[in-house]
Amino acid sequence: MLPHLSEVSRDDTHRLIPSRYTDKDESVLTRLSGDPDDLSSLFELEGATNDRLLGEAGLLPGITVRELVFGLSYSQIVNAAFTRANPFGSRFNGPERGAWYAGFSRRTSEIEVTYHKGKELQEIKWRERETFTYVDFLSDFRGKFHDIRDDPTFENCLNPISYGASKHLAGQLLEAGSAGIVYPSVRHETGTCIACFRPALVNNVRKGPSIFLTFENAFAAPVIQEAE
Repeated sequence: MLPHLSEVSRDDTHRLIPSRYTDKDESVLTRLSGDPDDLSSLFELEGATNDRLLGEAGLLPGITVRELVFGLSYSQIVNAAFTRANPFGSRFNGPERGAWYAGFSRRTSEIEVTYHKGKELQEIKWRERETFTYVDFLSDFRGKFHDIRDDPTFENCLNPISYGASKHLAGQLLEAGSAGIVYPSVRHETGTCIACFRPALVNNVRKGPSIFLTFENAFAAPVIQEAE
């Protein structure tokens, strides 16, 4: 059984992306050499190992080039969400195909991101002060999405430490042609999230402010600030 469908009409959803991934104008490789021949070889190497570029060339198993978007504002940001999946998968996607995750409010996205970044630091028992910079990307959604809000049938998909049930459901939804899923945030008690499965449905993407997440150490509560 699949979740029920809800008509979603939501503007200004929020996805926080590390700032190092958001500069489309300059590759980090340009810092390594000023020689055009050297740069040509370096860019060829980058293309052979960059999942977004491989996906846009139709060379990834989890998503076809026909599903990706081109010629739109921040299309490379959208495509990267689907082609650069976490090797272990995330809540509603496996390792071969990503999804566009966003919060209905920026606060929800901030809490989700700081939770996972804090866990990363705790795993290595980091003791130093660290600040991470993210860019808030806003997007709008229109359409019918599967919805597990207020549905106890799919409570196991909201397990705070296991993604097994939610990834299984995501596989079923993808197979059924689903646009994506709306679900209550696991980290923000009153928050709502969306996981969109289709690049073409991530609409009107635009860049918002930069956000700084500062941890005094891995076990300290983070300080969240918007860049002035």
